[in-house]
Amino acid sequence: MQDNEERREAIAPLNPVPWIIWVLALPMVALELYLSATETLHVSGSEGLRQALWMKLAFFPEALRAGWAEGYIPPQEWLRLISYPLIHGSFTHVLFVGVILLALGKFVGETFQWWAVLAVVLVSSAAGAVVSALVPFVKLAVFGGYPPVYGLIGAFTFVLWVGAKVTGANQARAFSMIGFLMAAQIVFGLAFGGGTDWVADIAGFAAGFLLSFAVNPAGWAKVVSIVRGR
Repeated sequence: MQDNEERREAIAPLNPVPWIIWVLALPMVALELYLSATETLHVSGSEGLRQALWMKLAFFPEALRAGWAEGYIPPQEWLRLISYPLIHGSFTHVLFVGVILLALGKFVGETFQWWAVLAVVLVSSAAGAVVSALVPFVKLAVFGGYPPVYGLIGAFTFVLWVGAKVTGANQARAFSMIGFLMAAQIVFGLAFGGGTDWVADIAGFAAGFLLSFAVNPAGWAKVVSIVRGR
């Protein structure tokens, strides 16, 4: 009996990731594996395949601005709000996204219901795209899974923040992860000429954090009462 308990404790870190996280992670990983394999093996017809998919799935802020100006936005442009996380620039790109998605998704997925996790990911993705279109200096296309991952960081921060409020701990520490990531991204951008990806990332984080007030298991009223210290 004791041996069984010890075995269970030993494999605790390997507890399964909630199924909704696999549903979100596997399509982007599978697509990148396919693209990387065809490019490495020089499969016939693979030339330009990544670029073609990038043009089909990525989000282009200028296109949405043009649609707003003309008063009509084609359905394809709306679909790009949630399709761009599927396409990445390289295997390394999707590897980092996938690792963070699985790690944070496991924590958030064990706290929120599956539909709440899905809502955080989709809304954060859309928010990252729309805010990028609203900010005039963002010219480059938005692609890759970082904005929805930052949305999960927002949900993760929300859980830590509420927990700190309940226990009387330092609430500012809940925001240490996003602070570190944003600082690192700014330094990286200045050092290596990075673009404006941080706009979509910050928007994704804000959307994930704010949406958590509505989709968390305790409900809006409970969270408000906790924050007010009642």
